Amino acid sequence: MRFTKVHGLGNDFIILDGRTESRDYAALAPKLCHRQTGIGADGLLIIENSAKADIRMRIVNEDGSEAEMCGNGIRCFAKYVYREGIVPRTEFGVETLAGIMRPKLVIADGEVAGVTVDMGEPYLECAEIPVVGEGRCIDRELTVQGVTLRYTTVLVGVPHTLIYVDDPTDKKWMNMGWDIEHASVFPKRTNVNFAKVVDEHTLVMRTFERGCGPTLACGTGACSAAVASYLNGKTERSVDVNIELGTLHIDWAEDNHVYMTGPAEIVFTGEIKL
Repeated sequence: MRFTKVHGLGNDFIILDGRTESRDYAALAPKLCHRQTGIGADGLLIIENSAKADIRMRIVNEDGSEAEMCGNGIRCFAKYVYREGIVPRTEFGVETLAGIMRPKLVIADGEVAGVTVDMGEPYLECAEIPVVGEGRCIDRELTVQGVTLRYTTVLVGVPHTLIYVDDPTDKKWMNMGWDIEHASVFPKRTNVNFAKVVDEHTLVMRTFERGCGPTLACGTGACSAAVASYLNGKTERSVDVNIELGTLHIDWAEDNHVYMTGPAEIVFTGEIKL
């Protein structure tokens, strides 16, 4: 089986072409994503034909669960399908479980230098995310491992919970990630972002991804952190989100759409016997 390894600021994926042959990706993902005995990745990105958009992207986490959307993943996906001539345009629609996303490739010297993605409108009501409760889930209280935390949860493609901390790089927060992800207030579980506000245009963030664990980057997490920080009165609508290996620029525009801009890298292509 032919594959391509890609990453967006360290959040890495295996791209598989599922347009002509379907597989049991839920069973395949843990094997291929294993970092010692497989290729190694945070998840799979599956290329499929679409009746609604130019192409379809499926995201399967390393534990075999399927995600609605992935911000870093769609930038890598868009670069790959453009480079391979599958979608020979710099702007196109990608069908996902979260709806149709619209990446725009930034071309410099004939190469894809970056990707801006219209991530659509954020969902803010508890019933939409979902979170147990009513109204918007802004600055609420949650106790985990005996520690009381203040959290805000929004949905940009997938549910994300933002918690402000003094030092997002402190590993103690990642040790709480699984318990927050599986807290009873989140019926479909949640991704967890720990962030520090540097100024009104800058955040530092680390992410514990639903179905994956700690990751080097999370595009939907950066989008959600930007939205949540504006709702909490801590930043403006346009912010840089600094993660472990670089920066994502997020704009929550006046049209209520969230726009994410960042890099995407193709690492290598190979074949693996199953």
